[in-house]
Amino acid sequence: MIAAASPGQPTPADRTAAPGALMAAEVAEQPAVWQRLLDDGRSQFAVAAARIREYQPRFVQFVARGTSDHAALYAKYLTEIVHGLPAGLVSPSTMTAYGARPDLRDTLMIGVSQSGGSPDLVQSLQVAREQGALTVAVTNKPGSPLAWAAELQLDVMAGPERAVAATKSYTAQLLALYLLCDHIAGGDGAAAAELPALGRAMLERDDAVAALAQRYRFASRLVSTARGYSYPTAREAALKLMETCYLSAQAFSGADLLHGPLAMIDPQVPVLTVIGDGVGGRAMQQVLPRLAEKGADVFCVGTPDAVRSASAGIELPAVDEALSPMLEIVPFQQLALHLALARGGNPDAPRGLRKVTETL
Repeated sequence: MIAAASPGQPTPADRTAAPGALMAAEVAEQPAVWQRLLDDGRSQFAVAAARIREYQPRFVQFVARGTSDHAALYAKYLTEIVHGLPAGLVSPSTMTAYGARPDLRDTLMIGVSQSGGSPDLVQSLQVAREQGALTVAVTNKPGSPLAWAAELQLDVMAGPERAVAATKSYTAQLLALYLLCDHIAGGDGAAAAELPALGRAMLERDDAVAALAQRYRFASRLVSTARGYSYPTAREAALKLMETCYLSAQAFSGADLLHGPLAMIDPQVPVLTVIGDGVGGRAMQQVLPRLAEKGADVFCVGTPDAVRSASAGIELPAVDEALSPMLEIVPFQQLALHLALARGGNPDAPRGLRKVTETL
């Protein structure tokens, strides 16, 4: 009898797949994942939201690592903007390495992890629960240690993810966190119903992104930037390019970019920007002229006007700003995939990386 591979572990078929085939399939699967979460996962958000409203937290903390940390950052924006509650990102080492035991009464702590298996995240939720917090696990594996450590758990329903670089699990986390926040506010997630169709339209730009990837084939470093809800997208885009293409990529908010890092921009350093139709996109308008002064090659995912003002780019459909991150990351996932292939790599299995990283 042959044991089945666990999620994220390569199967014999995976090992013989063409480079990039797994990542490409998982990028393409995202609209179906979102539809599944909207159709089959709705009840879990209503249950969790009811318990959170009963608890009445005065502060919200998120604990995550890597790609999931960017989903947590997105949820931090949602929490502060939609609910008016202060929110923060936990440094797990304060509890795991330093042994801190903060008073967490009246605190909601949400752990976000694709695998639910990172020991430092599990221990952080365990400590938080012992210290009086209401704990929630947002994972792609309901039976994981993180899910067991939390009082409440939410399944992002992305299905097994074989490529090392997370794609569909990331956007499923974004949508799950959006739906949780919307239900807490008394909504039913109806505004997200258009996402699967819009996602399929974004995926149709794959050939255009593949052609644009050739533009950056010989880049050795780049910068990504955005503001507001889109700032997590800039960070996730940089991470995807680092782990699949072995580029030096740094992400900055548009505001921080102008406070010093702009000095390193020149025509040899491509800049990836997200400029949507919302508060964050409008806040980026002051950044574009400064990039033009530096002669930067700007790749923009954003409004038609923003794309026309850039060196190259992909247009975003009109959508609520809080939902835009699910769509705007797709071209960057495609860019990471095609650029890695153009540089002779295999984005399915970046060298030296594993799906679950154990840290303390």
